[in-house]
Amino acid sequence: MGFAEDLWCPQGHAALIKLQDSELRLMEVMKKWMTQRAKSDREFSVQLHQMSAIVEKLEGSQLGGNIDYISQFNKSWNVLVSQTESLSRLMRKHSEDLMVGPLSKLTLLIRDKQQLRKTYGEQWNLLSQELCRVKATQAKRKYQEASKDKEREKAKERYIKATLKLHEHHNEYVLSVKAAQVHHQFHYGQSQPALLGALQTLQEEMVLILKEILQEYFDLSSLLHDEVVSVHAEMANALKAIQPQTEYENFIQQNRSRGEVPACVEFDSNLLEDAEGLKPEDLQLNELTVEGIQHRFSPLFMNVSLFSSVCCFRVYQFSKRNALEDSRQQVVLSMVARARLEAQRRLLADKLQSLGSKDAPPIDLDDDQISVTSSNSSSVFYTSHQVPPALAPVPEVEKPLTQQSWYHGAIPRLEVQELLKNDGDFLVRESQGKQEYVLSVHWGGQCRHFLIQSTDGVYRLDGEGFASVPLLIKHLHSSHQAVTKRTDILLKRPIIKDKWVLEHDDVILGQSIGRGNFGEVFSGRLHSDNTPVAVKACRENLPAEHKNKFLMEARILKQYDHPNIVKLIGVCTQKQPIYIIMELVQGGDFLTFLRTEGHNLKTKMLIKMAENVASGMAYLESKKCIHRDLAARNCLVGEESVVKISDFGMSRQEQDGVYSAAGGMKQIPVKWTAPEALNYGRYTTESDVWSFGVLLWETFSRGVTPYTIPHTLSNQQTRDEVERGYRMPAPTNCPDEIYALMRQCWQYEPKNRPSFPHHQCLLTEYF
Repeated sequence: MGFAEDLWCPQGHAALIKLQDSELRLMEVMKKWMTQRAKSDREFSVQLHQMSAIVEKLEGSQLGGNIDYISQFNKSWNVLVSQTESLSRLMRKHSEDLMVGPLSKLTLLIRDKQQLRKTYGEQWNLLSQELCRVKATQAKRKYQEASKDKEREKAKERYIKATLKLHEHHNEYVLSVKAAQVHHQFHYGQSQPALLGALQTLQEEMVLILKEILQEYFDLSSLLHDEVVSVHAEMANALKAIQPQTEYENFIQQNRSRGEVPACVEFDSNLLEDAEGLKPEDLQLNELTVEGIQHRFSPLFMNVSLFSSVCCFRVYQFSKRNALEDSRQQVVLSMVARARLEAQRRLLADKLQSLGSKDAPPIDLDDDQISVTSSNSSSVFYTSHQVPPALAPVPEVEKPLTQQSWYHGAIPRLEVQELLKNDGDFLVRESQGKQEYVLSVHWGGQCRHFLIQSTDGVYRLDGEGFASVPLLIKHLHSSHQAVTKRTDILLKRPIIKDKWVLEHDDVILGQSIGRGNFGEVFSGRLHSDNTPVAVKACRENLPAEHKNKFLMEARILKQYDHPNIVKLIGVCTQKQPIYIIMELVQGGDFLTFLRTEGHNLKTKMLIKMAENVASGMAYLESKKCIHRDLAARNCLVGEESVVKISDFGMSRQEQDGVYSAAGGMKQIPVKWTAPEALNYGRYTTESDVWSFGVLLWETFSRGVTPYTIPHTLSNQQTRDEVERGYRMPAPTNCPDEIYALMRQCWQYEPKNRPSFPHHQCLLTEYF
């Protein structure tokens, strides 16, 4: 039984075509299925790694210092965390193995399957056409032709010719029939069976390959591997090791309280030496105090009754095991409060009971001791000084819009949301991409934006028009009128632009000195004091989110002041294009400097320049700033070969020192980026330390591109080799101490990499 013997007819051919199409669809489904499994395993691995990272961050910030006592519970918890991290690495390896193994093989098999189906269809059609052509050959001829009554000779001649033609056609027909019979025999006996047999063989071979792929997928995706079982076994053993009854014995023994119980408070009899008629621990009841004692007694009696009912209710409410200890503690506290109130109640009750129905005794007062004093107050008058009248200043509302303190120019919406925090906070800005003005107001927990309409020199929202934007804002702010008729939004507090904002006219642009991700970089000078500056210009046609990223560098640099970090002078956001004004560092970028002047630099000078970078990064570390793009190309060389860190376009400032990036890998400098940042998008100061190690290698190789010695590696090859443990060899003539420092920076575990202050100290010592 086979394709050749049983599927030779057209119906069999159609069934085979349908079979191959269904198998192709099934293989596509398998491919999507395995791809989703690999993606799920990778995401699962990332989530497990983030769990470990959270624990590491929290324990590092909360524990700190030396720990005198580590309990079995802590040890078990550490085992669970470490094994979870092991499981994360294992799941990531499984995901990568699925992508490299079964998925790649299945993709190739699908391509071969498609080619096989195409070839089989073409061969079948070719054979069928050949068979039809042979059958359709005109082998039959007429044996006779119509004869006409003509002369006998001509008829005989025609007869002879017709007979010859008849015999020739007869012979041709016999040969054609014979050829058709032989072709028919070979078609159904050899050609078609051979085609179907070959198809069956290839189909069976593909089924075998599919079986192997599924088996390999099962082996890789199964959670019953010895590694996974051992991980969970370690977790189970760690949990079994926790003994609640003995958990705190060593802790109690180590921290046992020493000393005696403090003395109880007692009545100080010395206070009564100058007072007559007062006794220690005895209430004074007389006509002056009787009403106060009665008022004090009533609420105490109510409180004692209330505590009694609460105690009973709590004992009943927390009868379950999970809240028993808390209930006991509450009962004890309630009993203490009740006892305190009961003692006061008894003291008051005894004193009132001794009084009975009699009036309260009078108090003895010496009239001579009572005196009434009076005082007279006098008024103090001050003479006013006559001052000359001041010159009338230009009213604020008459100043141009660009000089208004609440006008912020072309700042992005994201920065507006950061500036407006409370209801009624407002500012005016220029619309991005349009020459229009927008009033932005914080109200109801969100920022609202209103386009200011301008018609024939009159500015309005939806009400009265004014000759200028400052007059419109002044009217809305002072009259406490709603911004629009359909809202109840009021302008309460203008948000003043900060000191970094400059006018475009404050800068004189020079020639272009470079190009960045967002536009041209120009040299220039400040109009006020002729200070040389570098001007980064943002292209006007960029989307809003790109302009926001452009200004991110300025927002970060506003906070920093360090000799090894390029200084921000200001930003020009009043109109387009947006400028970032920075100090002009004349020496150019560090990478070009190394490649052009490196042969003249001695080792001591290279160490000094590396120490400059470490000093700047130590400062950023203290500010919780993650640079994310530290490299020689992003540093500048100033006077006396001082290196300054620049290009903070990818930098982020995070309170916990961890930034998790989302998105693609297109713009990530792979050869400078730490493994955890490439694998999980997790950026920390430790990942900057890895990049600093690569910068050290660039420095002492005099500007050679990383991972090009002894042979050039691509980005993907670099990732794979680093994961396998490969590290770049030492540059030529590099001191052993410096290369050892590089190797410390390239520790796979981030927590094992030294801090930047440590690098700075070592490089200072070497220098």
